Amino acid sequence: MKKQLVKDWMTHEVLSITPETTLPEAHRLMVQKQIRRLPVIQDHRLVGIVTRGDVRGAEPSGATSLSIWELNYLISNLKIEQIMTRDPITISQDATIGEAARAMLDNKISGLPAIDDKGEVVGIITESDIFRLIVERWDEFEEDQA
Repeated sequence: MKKQLVKDWMTHEVLSITPETTLPEAHRLMVQKQIRRLPVIQDHRLVGIVTRGDVRGAEPSGATSLSIWELNYLISNLKIEQIMTRDPITISQDATIGEAARAMLDNKISGLPAIDDKGEVVGIITESDIFRLIVERWDEFEEDQA
């Protein structure tokens, strides 16, 4: 079996946001596009990443003494730069799937922005992409055994 590369399995069409994007805007984009993570780009450079978990963690708890109007005001003005993970771990688009899987396991993360030789984000590889590879290869193996 040939080496499987990140660039062959990653999602190529990457939606990104800026650090100035508000929490509600990011949440709406994630829900609308059914995605779990958004790279944060500033001046064509990756500066962070925000996940659905980050968004959920920024939502208010029921144990607050603020009114609903105060909460809505605060949340509507919360910028992604305040909750994003700065300087996220990345992987080269030319790395192997094994290297990507190892980086995810070692760092306990479920996705990696894939970068090109210039350091620009060109895709995202996730656990789901790796699982898709395994299932496709398993199906091929099963067919060969039949």
